[in-house]
Parts: sequence; C-alpha cells; structure tokens
Amino acid sequence: MEELKKQIKELIISSLELEDTTPEDIKDDAPLFGAGLGLDSIDALELGVALKKKFNVKLSAESDDSKKHFASVNALAEFINSESGK
Repeated sequence: MEELKKQIKELIISSLELEDTTPEDIKDDAPLFGAGLGLDSIDALELGVALKKKFNVKLSAESDDSKKHFASVNALAEFINSESGK
C-alpha cells in the first residue's frame, strides 16, 4: 500500500504541475482540498482523469462517494486498492 500511496502522490504532483512539491510534502491523511493541499474543483477533474488513465478506475463527478475518495491520499489508495480487486 505504501508504494501505491507514493505513486498517487507522484501522480498528483505531475498531473497538477505542483513544481515545488515533493511526495514527502504530501501527508497520507491530510485533506487534498481546502486547508490541506489546497486543491480546487478544476484540480479534482484533472486528477480524476489522471487516476482513471493510470489505475483504470471509474470515478463519477456526481457521486457523493467520489468526495470521500478524494479526501486524502489514504482514501484514494483504499479506493484504488478496492477497485483493482474487482
């Protein structure tokens, strides 16, 4: 799971072009939006597309579950892990 979290952090940095951010700067349980990493809705769309391409997971913008999945790196890792087992 640690390797998956590292891949997610690297994907966040590369897909959102966070040039001054390293994977170590992103805490596993920190919020990705608002006070945490400070991402916004446009970032969510871009990140969703990148996650879909890299991990072949389906995310729905209309789903309340998507908000839970995007809560933190931990939440994304759990979601991707559960989807890859299907």
